[in-house]
Amino acid sequence: MLKLRDGIKIYLSTNRIDMRKSIDGLSAIIFDHFEAQPTTGNVFIFINKPRDKVKLLFWDLNGFMLCYKRIEKGKFRINAKETGNIELTQEQLDWLLAGLDFILMNKFPELNYCNYY
Repeated sequence: MLKLRDGIKIYLSTNRIDMRKSIDGLSAIIFDHFEAQPTTGNVFIFINKPRDKVKLLFWDLNGFMLCYKRIEKGKFRINAKETGNIELTQEQLDWLLAGLDFILMNKFPELNYCNYY
């Protein structure tokens, strides 16, 4: 689990990338694909074509942080036909990194009962 500061937005690119790209190459993709500054502190997530690897890039106070996860069996649950960017919550990021289908996952709604009988 990756704990991020409050107010940070998380973006997932469903376009497949070459996992040989590092900070500079991914920063260029953020400029072009997301039309955003990579130094905002927001988290940008990239996935490879076989969907077994993800990279997260974000600015952390005084430098870039690059996280990489490779699952040994299976695939990350991202629709292979979907293209574009998806904004995720912290929970959805945790679900994605755990290998769960973050689109289908939902928390139970909060209930506020006035009567208990």
